Amino acid sequence: MNFAVADHLSTLVQIPTVSAGSDDTDMGPFEQLMSALPGMYPGLYEHLSFERIGDLGLLFRWTGGNPDLADHPVVLMAHFDVVPADLADPWTHPPFGGVIADGKVFGRGALDDKGALVVLLDAVESLVGEGFQPVRDVYLSLGGNEETLGAAAAEIANTIQARGLTPWFVLDEGGAVVDAPLSFVQVTSAMVGVGEKGVMTVQLAAAAEPGHASAPGRFTAVSRLARAINRLGPGTFPARLPASVGAMLSAFIPHTSGPAQAALKAMVKAPAATAQLFARLGGEPAALVRTTVAATMISGGTANNVLPSSATAVLNLRVAMDEKVAGVMARLKRAVHDDGIAVTLLDGSEPSPQSPTNGPQFDAITQAVKASYPEAVTVPYVMMAATDPRHFHRFSPAVYRFAPLAMTAAQRASIHGVDEWVTIDSLERGVTFYRRLIELTGGAK
Repeated sequence: MNFAVADHLSTLVQIPTVSAGSDDTDMGPFEQLMSALPGMYPGLYEHLSFERIGDLGLLFRWTGGNPDLADHPVVLMAHFDVVPADLADPWTHPPFGGVIADGKVFGRGALDDKGALVVLLDAVESLVGEGFQPVRDVYLSLGGNEETLGAAAAEIANTIQARGLTPWFVLDEGGAVVDAPLSFVQVTSAMVGVGEKGVMTVQLAAAAEPGHASAPGRFTAVSRLARAINRLGPGTFPARLPASVGAMLSAFIPHTSGPAQAALKAMVKAPAATAQLFARLGGEPAALVRTTVAATMISGGTANNVLPSSATAVLNLRVAMDEKVAGVMARLKRAVHDDGIAVTLLDGSEPSPQSPTNGPQFDAITQAVKASYPEAVTVPYVMMAATDPRHFHRFSPAVYRFAPLAMTAAQRASIHGVDEWVTIDSLERGVTFYRRLIELTGGAK
């Protein structure tokens, strides 16, 4: 069965829909991509109603066969913007070449998120071509600025809520099919995000008397700022094991044996100790159990021999599931411990609620995984990045994050990096996943 999904992805990768913020984004490629979709998916545009929400939101409605379920639709999401690609980096193939080679599609967005977009649209196109009608309404929510905080998805969510609809479930990108979710768990797993951490942007600002660099005082604006940043180490925030991470560990137990199974059982029984272990491991394990803080931008000074009057740094924080933005700000100020540093919240969103793992919605995802990746076990986890479905939590009880694509550790590292690629086999499996998921949309309200 061939849906030309690789060709579709190649075409979209070649359109450089780089998201750079509302003032700097070149809208030309976005208009080009949106104009290309009707020719690629004629059945979708013929059989689904379509409306454009704002500049970069596309919303499709596929009417279901049971009008009693019309107020509780399924919302399937993807985004078509990408992060910039530095042409000076050592790309094997040009980032916007959309090269198909060795059973793979290469290029920026192959994984994040145009690969997931095309498998969704190809699945719908194939089903409408067969005359299929879902049991309940299915909405396709496609956004063009997820990489810059997702205003399009927020507008779409507001539109759906204003119409009095309560989505039965929402699914967007997030986890993937991985071969080793933990270093000691070699189990092919479909990692489904059942919640996501909050995100904050915080500015640190230091002021000082300007002057000649030959006679600095005890503190300059730069040195004071550097000291503040240095105080925000990995241990700034406490480690706690979220319920969803405990559920993840429990889900692995039946699929392991020997020392690995014994370790998992011990971890589940001792969540506090497990949180401390994950924190010591660093990297992704540590990020699962505590708020993270990273200095991402710094500025100050006008010349190499002039003491600057001010210096600033921008921090990116991902807020743990059991914390709040206000509490994180208070802890930041205590850790900085300097009245000469202004700590200002630029923007922030709270962590999401954790969606259920024992209801018909999660079961539908599990069955769709079995149809497309029969070797994989479906496992809940906490999403560490910010994604578009966070805008739906306030009025939908079940919001999940999973892209039905297989990703090795190297592939996951290429997201926002160099040499993004996806296998054609994984794309075809992704189409199978969405076909089966849409067929399973008739669960209880």
